[in-house]
Amino acid sequence: MAARASEFDLIARIRARIAVRDDVMLGIGDDAAILVPPPDRHLVVAMDTLNAGVHFPAETAAADIGWKALAVNLSDLAAMGAQPAWCTLSLSLPQSDAAWIDAFLDGFLALAAQHAVALVGGDTTRGPLSVCVTAHGLIEPRGALRRDGARVDDDVWVTGTLGDAAGALRQWRAGEAIDATLRARLDRPTPRVAAGRALAGIAHACIDVSDGLLADLGHVCAMSRVGAEIDIDALPASDALRAACDRATLRALQAAGGDDYELCFTAPKTARLAVQAAMDCCDVAATRIGRIVAADAGRIVVRDATGVEWSPPARGYDHFVD
Repeated sequence: MAARASEFDLIARIRARIAVRDDVMLGIGDDAAILVPPPDRHLVVAMDTLNAGVHFPAETAAADIGWKALAVNLSDLAAMGAQPAWCTLSLSLPQSDAAWIDAFLDGFLALAAQHAVALVGGDTTRGPLSVCVTAHGLIEPRGALRRDGARVDDDVWVTGTLGDAAGALRQWRAGEAIDATLRARLDRPTPRVAAGRALAGIAHACIDVSDGLLADLGHVCAMSRVGAEIDIDALPASDALRAACDRATLRALQAAGGDDYELCFTAPKTARLAVQAAMDCCDVAATRIGRIVAADAGRIVVRDATGVEWSPPARGYDHFVD
């Protein structure tokens, strides 16, 4: 039988484990937090919600849910080139379970510690399992990476590999054994915070790949009023994903699967060495996958290595489209 606790017991359990930052004047325990941003930085705010059965299989370990709930928000800050600082946490739980909360915090706070993020407030309520995090970061004035800065003739790059998390979800939905490497990428994505920071001043535009490469790059192109040409065969793939699916499935997962939480960014051709040097310093792989072109805003043409146009089955994930 799971150990039951009151709402206030759960809050006390969370409060007992949080990290301390000098810029948190008042954290968990009052009606709101009081934070002290440095005078020479702008505040960057991001929020994401994760629901059981939508963003993660219902049987996912609590520690992995905790990790991912924070990771997807830090990924948004990374895409802006921001340095994470604080976060808030809203938890909807079917029942009060102290052991589940402790395990959730193991994952959540392990990632928070890696990036010196302080949990400063939030809410707990009873309902279907759902986790909502708001992350706050700091950035130099005029230093933000944005979606509207891509320019014609820019290279298009992605960090890491694409399609692994979507591959794990595909295996789960099919009732297959899930490859451990793919499952790790689904459960514990790596927010590219250091890479985002390093790209400030080099990249023209940036976005994190959450809904699928083509969907997210499409947002960049639409905001920047440009198009893009992508080489489908240039998309980086892990050995695990290549072994798990055929070529057609591989392409679809990489181009539109989503849940990668890698960075897709554009940078001038003259910055290729600077991009590689910046990524080397972060120990993050980056791959050139195409270029920005003058075209209808948001139009992306995908071709294979021989120049034949390839059409994806979908551009990416949409919560309200089956």
